[in-house]
Amino acid sequence: MQEAWIIDAVRTPRAVGKIGKGAFSDTHPQRLLSAVLAALSERNSLNVAEIDEVIAGCNNQLGRQAYCIARASLLDAGWDPIVPGMTVQRFCGSGLSAVNSAAMGVMSGVQSLVVAGGVESMSHVSTHQLYPLVDAGNAHLRDLHPQPHQGICADVIATIEGIARDDVDALAMESQRRAAEAIREGRFSRGVIPVYDYDGTLILDHEEFPRPGTTLEGLATLAPAFAGRYDAHLTDDGVTFRQLVEKTFPGMVVNHVHHAGNSSGVVDGAGAIVVASSDYARSRGLKPRARIRAMATVGDSPELMLNAPVPAARKVLQNAGMSVGDVDLFEVNEAFAAVPIKFMRDLDVDPAKVNVNGGAIALGHPIGATGAMLIGTLVDELERRDLNTGLVTMCTGGGMAPAMIIERI
Repeated sequence: MQEAWIIDAVRTPRAVGKIGKGAFSDTHPQRLLSAVLAALSERNSLNVAEIDEVIAGCNNQLGRQAYCIARASLLDAGWDPIVPGMTVQRFCGSGLSAVNSAAMGVMSGVQSLVVAGGVESMSHVSTHQLYPLVDAGNAHLRDLHPQPHQGICADVIATIEGIARDDVDALAMESQRRAAEAIREGRFSRGVIPVYDYDGTLILDHEEFPRPGTTLEGLATLAPAFAGRYDAHLTDDGVTFRQLVEKTFPGMVVNHVHHAGNSSGVVDGAGAIVVASSDYARSRGLKPRARIRAMATVGDSPELMLNAPVPAARKVLQNAGMSVGDVDLFEVNEAFAAVPIKFMRDLDVDPAKVNVNGGAIALGHPIGATGAMLIGTLVDELERRDLNTGLVTMCTGGGMAPAMIIERI
């Protein structure tokens, strides 16, 4: 079996995902991804005609993100039309699943060179009306698995696990502190590329979302984001989040602890990874940065939705023949603060090893792109610290989680 080598990883900066406020809000999402693809081919002198596939994760495939944004973006980058593209959707895990798929194609011997990642323009998607429930109006599925909003699920998990408001705010504060330190020290400089418009005008070359002035006192003043929506009618037949929660947890009194300051930021961005077989890389003189040692994807409770990173980590560790103690660094997407808190508690992971450069609470979460971004961040930080092994995982809608273990070469 071929080894799947990570040759390079790049991403755009993350821009505030609000129309009229973020630097990318007027930028076509195809341009975000094409800028990343072009940078990868230029930095690594890739023969793009030899790329077997471009796989892009994208969560909300609407409007300008409709159809196959992977194919459209590679053409927008000026790549040879011989290169095919495929767009995948696994909610927040779309970008990581895209890279997992690339690794599977390479490790199987079917493919030799794949570029995989993802893109999301949250500012663009905000102009489109999405169905309010994950079941997309399927009443039968709702009876089988009543699935609330992810933020409600985060509050339910916090209630079950005894995670207090002080706990989630402390994690959010630490995410901001770590991100500010990483930016100040230039830790993202290798992986982040400036994005230019088609006429050469610079659009953005730095992280736009972080709030380095965040304080615990300021976080304490923020109202819970989902308490006010708990009893709101979501559909014409009067369904509420409370009803969905109480179908699974009768009589539960939810402690609403999550708010805008301890939940992932709404941003725009794109990221991608070059994955090559060991044979192909050697034959073309491509220098690997890491190998993909193991992958896994698991499902967990749809009703809680956000708990799958723990079983996903256990499965990918089992696939690699490793234990938690063998991993030097972890990237666990901060969709909501309760997610990494539960992850660290359940697996007894040292917080000093998790999201060491901050996470999505501070930096933002461009849904389809985040998984690829986290892989790049992990590779960069393993190199910076001269460490060996990293694990990345993230919760997704519907109660799933992809995971990957990488090892420096």
